[in-house]
Amino acid sequence: MKQTIIYFAMAIFTVTSCNNMTENANNSIAVLATDTSKTSIGKSMITQKITPSIWVETTDAKAVADYYLSIFKDGKLKEHHKYTNPPEAGDGNFETAIVEIAGMELSILAAGPFQKFNESVSLVINCKDQEEVDYYWNALTVNGGQESSCGWCKDKYGLSWQVVPVEYFDLINSDDPNVRNKAMNNTLLQKKIILSELK
Repeated sequence: MKQTIIYFAMAIFTVTSCNNMTENANNSIAVLATDTSKTSIGKSMITQKITPSIWVETTDAKAVADYYLSIFKDGKLKEHHKYTNPPEAGDGNFETAIVEIAGMELSILAAGPFQKFNESVSLVINCKDQEEVDYYWNALTVNGGQESSCGWCKDKYGLSWQVVPVEYFDLINSDDPNVRNKAMNNTLLQKKIILSELK
């Protein structure tokens, strides 16, 4: 476990150092950060070969985990750790968490405002129908989230999502060019995907 923590902290430190060369040591995450968590869920239960990892601009990973678990009702918190930097790294705290949402593990690094999200990476929610689209769209855009266009939105932490009914892909990949063109053209006019307007 100690090796895992050290390797994880080293990876964090490398990313921070590469992106903040001109910052002083107070803004660095230490290689030798120590796990001070009293709420660890237990030994690692990582089951995915590749796990998406997000860096949020807070230091409260539990709050971020609770936020996503409030949206994805079948999810669960798998791990939560608190870390403290040593004095030579400027002290300071950061946290990590792993949640399982919609059957996917998501790793959360809550290490403060050193990295920003952008739309070059997004998570796609494949929805079974319009009702599910409406649910996720509303849940992600309220309380600080933001609507974009063509089924894209951001949650309150700035992470981009695509909320898409699975039938949408049938329409834009139809053998009928009229069906494809109508679906594509009307998508450009929408924020949230309204399936009935694409048919």
